[in-house]
Amino acid sequence: MASKTPADEGKMPSVKQSDRVNGSAGASGTAKSDAAEASGGESDDDADQHAPEAAVAASGGRAKKKKNKKKKPKKKAATVQTDPPSVLISQLFPNESYPKGEEVSYKGDNSYRTTNEEKRHLDNINSDFLSDYRQAAETHRQVRQWAQKTIKPGQTLTEIANGIEDSVRRLVGHDGLSEGDAIVAGMGFPTGLNLDEIAAHYSPNAGCKKVLQQNNVMKVDIGVHVNGRIVDSAFTMAFDPMYDNLLAAVKDATNTGVREAGIDVRLGELGGYIQETMESYECEINGTTYPIKPIGNITGHTILPYSIHGTKSVPSVKTSDTTKMEEGDVFAIETFGSTGNGRCHAEGECSHYALNGDAPKVDLRVLSAKSLLNTIKKNFSTIPFCRRYLDRIGQEKYLLGLNNLVKSGIVEDYPPLLDKKGSYTAQFEHTILLRPNVKEVISRGEDY
Repeated sequence: MASKTPADEGKMPSVKQSDRVNGSAGASGTAKSDAAEASGGESDDDADQHAPEAAVAASGGRAKKKKNKKKKPKKKAATVQTDPPSVLISQLFPNESYPKGEEVSYKGDNSYRTTNEEKRHLDNINSDFLSDYRQAAETHRQVRQWAQKTIKPGQTLTEIANGIEDSVRRLVGHDGLSEGDAIVAGMGFPTGLNLDEIAAHYSPNAGCKKVLQQNNVMKVDIGVHVNGRIVDSAFTMAFDPMYDNLLAAVKDATNTGVREAGIDVRLGELGGYIQETMESYECEINGTTYPIKPIGNITGHTILPYSIHGTKSVPSVKTSDTTKMEEGDVFAIETFGSTGNGRCHAEGECSHYALNGDAPKVDLRVLSAKSLLNTIKKNFSTIPFCRRYLDRIGQEKYLLGLNNLVKSGIVEDYPPLLDKKGSYTAQFEHTILLRPNVKEVISRGEDY
């Protein structure tokens, strides 16, 4: 999910999970014993002893043999994914043995980290952190690869978004319908389906009738989280080969950013590497050749627990920012390329929102705003949400309250970001973990 300006650090919410009570296996046995006592004290064991004698007498002294019933084989747990995806990732990879991302050794002055015992020890104590991230990343890979195969012109954007989001929820085992469930695991932010000049932050609201067309360029931005560990990764789809160079430029620029990122790298310099790569491409569309420009005012960003936008930004152009990447940072390296101006502005109906982690204390006088704020805190915390997510948990007539929360600074709105009309934009993105001894491109897959 693109960052226009870095957000304040979100707070890790405290989530109280209700205990699950398993049914007692001895319940039916207890009931049977009580019934025996009520019928004169004769237990089932006594009745069983008399039964064979009665059977022998009735058959002239010959006991009837009982037929051996064949036991039905137990269903084995699925070991392959279905289409559409529905099998839990935790079932496909038992004992939390989730696949690693692409591990890349550090270079230069940080090459010692690969074999340094202290750094290896620091890495090993992060097992829960890595398990959550790898589960979220594998969910992302399986859902997006299914989406890449199934998304076709003629589908509505609502159909596409619901298909992706329902698949994510099935794979992490949390449908988000009960209070607090979406905070445990699920969508890391609303699915972005951004067409043509729209670069970021568009997700269909209720009633949207937009249909994907053959000549569209669509950015698909998906976030998945497990225990607040958000994997943010995006790709672009086009169905006409004339856009191939646009997509190639942005994918190459993102891979450049991923390759050059690392501990002690200065963010302004990293933007220069990205810019140089992207600007080496051009694209011919309908007979006109366009230089590919990096969109300068949308950036990559750090990711914090339960907060998609951290405090550091990764530009797509060279800047004077001397801020360094540090050990333990989690970054979304995302680049946007455009045939337009290379600058975006906010325009159109908003769908993306998020609770401000450092929201001011405001005396809310709109009753619906108070009620909605309570719902947002209990169902999403600081995880971004959209109007469709409010609809699916049964919220109605909430726009007045939502707008009041935005005006009060309690909720942040993220309207669509567009370049000039008639232009085409593309996006590719990966999440990287700057572990103590190795860089892990956690979202890397065979597709990109």
